[in-house]
Amino acid sequence: MSDRGDRKGSPEDPGRGGGPAAEMDPERRRLLQGLFAGGCAACLAGMGTLQSALAQDASVGPSLLKASRGELPLHPARWWKDAGELRVECGLCPKKCRVADVERGACGVRENRGGKYYTRVYGRPCSLHIDPIEKKPLNHVLPGTLSFSLATPGCNFECKFCQNWEIAQARPEQVPTFDLSAEQVALLASQYSTPTISCTYTEPVVYSEYVYDIAAAAKKSGIRTLIISNGFILEEPLRDLMEVLGAVKVDLKAYTEKFYRDLCGGELKPVLETLRRLRKHGTWTEIVVLIVPTLNDGEEEIRGLARFVRGDLGPEVPVHFTRFHPQYRIQNLPRTPVATLERAREIAMAEGLQFVYLGNVPGHPGNNTWCPRCQSLLIRRIGMSTEENRLKQGKCPKCGQAIPGIWS
Repeated sequence: MSDRGDRKGSPEDPGRGGGPAAEMDPERRRLLQGLFAGGCAACLAGMGTLQSALAQDASVGPSLLKASRGELPLHPARWWKDAGELRVECGLCPKKCRVADVERGACGVRENRGGKYYTRVYGRPCSLHIDPIEKKPLNHVLPGTLSFSLATPGCNFECKFCQNWEIAQARPEQVPTFDLSAEQVALLASQYSTPTISCTYTEPVVYSEYVYDIAAAAKKSGIRTLIISNGFILEEPLRDLMEVLGAVKVDLKAYTEKFYRDLCGGELKPVLETLRRLRKHGTWTEIVVLIVPTLNDGEEEIRGLARFVRGDLGPEVPVHFTRFHPQYRIQNLPRTPVATLERAREIAMAEGLQFVYLGNVPGHPGNNTWCPRCQSLLIRRIGMSTEENRLKQGKCPKCGQAIPGIWS
């Protein structure tokens, strides 16, 4: 899941969210219930009020859409194979779980029933928000726009610093969810006039079937689907997803296998392979690195990471170094010193990276986009808001340098 600002309420903006169980006033509830009535087909005169309410609260209450706990429908999983004796082998992520009958994989959301594999979270989001694109963060994707954002429960990592652990580390039966088809998600994004849909907050890899169908439906309306992911996915499902996705933000947890093993329950190498495959395919990709004091902030590690990005992906790939805040199972460490983030940025830029950002440090010059040729200020941001965008058709207005990204 995302380790930066893309959460249900962040340290720099604690009022945004409150999780899927957040309460809302009766008028907002009435508007939302009206919206979702009739398969989300209603077009309300009060849509502007609804959009404003969602933008302020960034949360949809769990009692809407017939929210439920407990037994959830079975939907056929897409990537798996028969392993004999009623066992299956999951083909979604590098853990390749071998799952016995009536058992689940490590993510807790994919289940074997009689030798056939199913997902328990297809069409069952637990959180719906409208967020600024900068919250993802995707600084080179349509700055200043809003993104219709959703999550289902579950994750294939167990990060000890997880921001949204209440839903990412929960089984789907433990979290209120509601029924929303892929086509309804695409329709909502169209009704809200959001140019993108973000699958985020938890780990989109574990609900890839839902992601794929959302992206395919949204693409028909010219809406891009984005995923905010840990990148821990096998080649076949990634290849399928790349055909329909608009952009990907990958949380590169660290640049050591030890960090991945001890703090995430995962591996580094498959994530690096994902990044290479995204680059080769041409899918727009940005990278976030949450800098955790004493655990992944060494200068040689930062230098090695920067050299990997420059050499294997390209110097124009944006990298965000983000400030850690104590939470979940790591509360004995301090917030990342701003000086540590600044040093990481200096190292990465010295190694040739052109777009290096600082996250969770509102107002810092490292939030902004600068022209790599003439150093002119191109996009000015404060926190999760784009305050000024000087780009002209994706180019620096001063020297004409083309800036990579999705600008229109």
